[in-house]
Amino acid sequence: MKFLRAAMAAGLLAACAGQPASAATGNVLFNGTITATCTITINSNGTMTVSSDLQSLSSHNAGGSAGSAQVDTTGGVTLSVDPVTSTTVPASDVTATTWTPTFATTGAQTISETGTATALTAPGTSTVAVNLAGTKSGSNRFSAGNYQATVTLRCE
Repeated sequence: MKFLRAAMAAGLLAACAGQPASAATGNVLFNGTITATCTITINSNGTMTVSSDLQSLSSHNAGGSAGSAQVDTTGGVTLSVDPVTSTTVPASDVTATTWTPTFATTGAQTISETGTATALTAPGTSTVAVNLAGTKSGSNRFSAGNYQATVTLRCE
């Protein structure tokens, strides 16, 4: 009986030896999600100069320059400038100044100069020019001294 079992097992093994093993496959899925995002890198600060009538202190005046930033985005975000909230003016300047920040972009997105929040729909890199103008009204004029204002560029 033992011999018969051994002989049957050996015969079965011999019959299977010439047969290929059956193959098996399986699919592995990969998922990923990228949320709408952007990064801002400040390239340079801006410079404001005064107009000949002393009523405008602006990066648009002769000798002034825009600040520059780089925005990298996936698209699906909005670019904007916040109202100016942080200023330093000479003590002798006691009259009101209206501060108006604006921006324009080139690169992945081209946006003409605006102060309004604007959608960045395409992914890529854009260069942002940030400008600032301070204005006096009526007979008010800018005083001699150092002026500084902070413009917050926002991408969300």
